[in-house]
Order: sequence, then C-alpha cells, then structure tokens
Amino acid sequence: MRISARADYAVRALLELAVRQDEGPVKAEEIAGVQDIPHKFLEGILGDLRRTGIVDSRRGGGGGYRLARDAAALTVADVVRAVDGPIVSVRGERPTELAYTGTARPLLPLWIALRAGVRQVLEGVTLADLAADALPEPVRALAAEPAAWENP
Repeated sequence: MRISARADYAVRALLELAVRQDEGPVKAEEIAGVQDIPHKFLEGILGDLRRTGIVDSRRGGGGGYRLARDAAALTVADVVRAVDGPIVSVRGERPTELAYTGTARPLLPLWIALRAGVRQVLEGVTLADLAADALPEPVRALAAEPAAWENP
C-alpha cells in the first residue's frame, strides 16, 4: 500500500488546522509554508476537503481554512478517502468487487484482510490524537516493533 503525496499533504494540512483551531481561519499560503507543501497543490487538496465537508473556507483578509468538524471526529481514514478514494484497492478496484478462480482464489481474502488491517489503523487515529501527539496504544505498539522500521 502506498500513501500518496495528496493524502500525506492533506493529513499534514489538517493537522496544522487542528493545532491552530483556536486562532481562526488559516491561509493556505501559511499552511503550505509551515508544512513545506507546494501551494497550488495544496489549494487543490483543500478544495477537495471543502467539497467533502472536512474544512470550511472564508474569503477576504481574515479568511482562510478551518476544520468543519471536531478534530476528534475526523480520522486519518476520512482524510485519505476524501482525497484519494478507497483506502485499499487492487488494480483500481475495491477488493470486494474482485473475483478470483483456481489457484488465485486465496488472493481475495488476503486483499480483504489487508484492507481490514489498514482500516483498523487509519480509522483508529483521529486528527485530535495526532494534534495531541497521543497515538492510540494499538498503533503505538505496532510502531514500536523494531521490524516495523526495517525495509526488507
């Protein structure tokens, strides 16, 4: 599984909004500068997040972006889906839409299990968790495994 640049930038931008939620709207240029995200690319991402109801925007001198929902109600999975679509796909299709025959039959439950595992992690972490630097214990435990940091 790959996390796209869009998804990474979206999570980083929303994390910036979450930690600054008491400051009011934040300009895209400011988010782009602080998070080292290309400004034009970020504008497109923020547009997608606005259309899906994750952020609100205001125009004008005091304008900018802010979270449309509480950070504790927004999971990383919500963000990834908003900018990239389904979290796990095989050849661009959802695993539940696939069918395998013969010796390939064991692949379908493998892809379904992969999707379940990824969902478990990404749906279990909210923007509030990230903003507080407080990953849930199951996620911290996975990241604490030395093998998780190795590239075979």
